Amino acid sequence: MDPLSRIRENFEESIAVKRRTLDSAGAAIARAAGIVTDCLLDGRKVLACGNGGSAADTQHFASEMINRYETERPGLPAVALTTDAPTLTSVANDHHFDEIFSRQIEALGQPGDMLLAITTSGHSRNLLRAVQAAHERDMSVIALNGRDGGALATLLEERDVEIRVPGTSTARVQETHILVIHCLCDLVDRKLLGHGY
Repeated sequence: MDPLSRIRENFEESIAVKRRTLDSAGAAIARAAGIVTDCLLDGRKVLACGNGGSAADTQHFASEMINRYETERPGLPAVALTTDAPTLTSVANDHHFDEIFSRQIEALGQPGDMLLAITTSGHSRNLLRAVQAAHERDMSVIALNGRDGGALATLLEERDVEIRVPGTSTARVQETHILVIHCLCDLVDRKLLGHGY
């Protein structure tokens, strides 16, 4: 296959996965945006975690909240739990890698805060522990998930929201997660800045 054909194939696959996600999870994205907005309006914060490319997505989300998305506004409290190397490595070394996020949630999470958990498979043990720790701290959870939802989907409570990308390719799921993150940022800004949604 020539390079241009392969590029076209990647674009078409990405578009198809995004369309399927809109159909299957559009309402969940809107609900999640409302939960994030209410959390922030109540003076609470968003903690975010994920591994690999999903770790980068948590940092992307936090930067859009703290700095701005597309419109100037005051910074909003969001923390990517993936950025503190001394904490991550000390917890992994002294305890277990499965606890790198849950220990931070136990220390930083407060009732009314929320957790944004990002995974392409729903099987990462450290995210499963993070969701359990969030529930123990009376925090709601928004899960950006993929494939069949994995074990993570079984841990979610009624107050939580799962936004599941119906795809099997990690790359296509991650590309769609970025669009979902941008939708969340856009809807939060529109509500907070009085543009409605």
